[in-house]
Order: sequence, then C-alpha cells, then structure tokens
Amino acid sequence: QVQVVESGGGLVQPGGSLRLSCVVSTSVEEFETMGMSWYRQAPGQQRELVAELSRLGRRDYSEFAKGRFTISRDNTKNTAYLQMNSLKLEDTAVYYCLAAGAYNYWGQGTQVTVSS
Repeated sequence: QVQVVESGGGLVQPGGSLRLSCVVSTSVEEFETMGMSWYRQAPGQQRELVAELSRLGRRDYSEFAKGRFTISRDNTKNTAYLQMNSLKLEDTAVYYCLAAGAYNYWGQGTQVTVSS
C-alpha cells in the first residue's frame, strides 16, 4: 500500500523559510508517473491548492504562492518538496501532500505555524 509522509513543518517567524518534504513509499517507476501537489488547510477553512508539479515537470502555483514558494521533486528519492520563503502569518496551516497516480494518495499533513 502506498504511503505518503510529510515532514519539515514547524514554527517560524514572519519572513522566515521552511522546506517541506513528502516521501512516497512506492517504486521509483510508479513515482515517476505521479503528479505531486501540496495543499493546505487553515483552521476553519477549506483545503486549498498551494502548488502542483506534473510528472512532466509542469509547475502551477496558487496566486498567494507565486514568487514565494517553489515545488520540486527528486525522482531518485521518491520525494517532493515545497520550499517556502517570505512566510506570512496567513501561511499558518496544515500542509498536505498529494501523490496522484492511478489513485490519489494523501499524507497526514505537517503543521506550519508562522508567528512572531
């Protein structure tokens, strides 16, 4: 069974940076066929898309993420990343990784708290 595990969240001051990681427990061959996405959900809010990276390398970002966040992947490590810079208070949320292949696989989320 495919598992998705996020890490890298934590407490950071406004203007700081974090890098989230998402490891997918599957074969390298299957991981290469997957589109990888990051979502987030703030308290009382709906889950929203942050960024996505297709298996062919196309990147798309939500408006709030453009210029500050970067999604990437390392197919040799079955890992996707989300580099977040210039963090703001409103970026506080649980961040989830989605691995989309024949089925969609979600991780359990990692908490990001931006606070002074």
